[in-house]
Amino acid sequence: MSELKKQVVRNKRRRNRSKKTAFMHPNRSRLVVFKSNKNIEAQIVNDFEGTTIVSASSYEKDLKAQIKKASTKTDVSKLVGETIANKALKQKIKSVVFDRNGYSYHGRVKAFADAARKAGLEF
Repeated sequence: MSELKKQVVRNKRRRNRSKKTAFMHPNRSRLVVFKSNKNIEAQIVNDFEGTTIVSASSYEKDLKAQIKKASTKTDVSKLVGETIANKALKQKIKSVVFDRNGYSYHGRVKAFADAARKAGLEF
């Protein structure tokens, strides 16, 4: 097996391991995070119906002015975390399960989660 294929298999295994406790939770929806090299996206998903309830990302036009003022990608992650928490609270969603999607819980992912907690989401 080539090195690249080994790395892909290892990443899939880690991603699935992190989803094990978050997927199909009976009482709470799932808050999923995806990050690329430049942007970050998040959505709250109802696994039983297979629908996205709320989403927020650094692509949104509403956030463009604030994102230009942000100096680092961590600051952008904080903005997206606050935005998704505010949208979720408007939909009367207070408690979610955090799905870090295989990413390590530090840096941008941690900043996102802390900002969402500070804005009122519980997980």
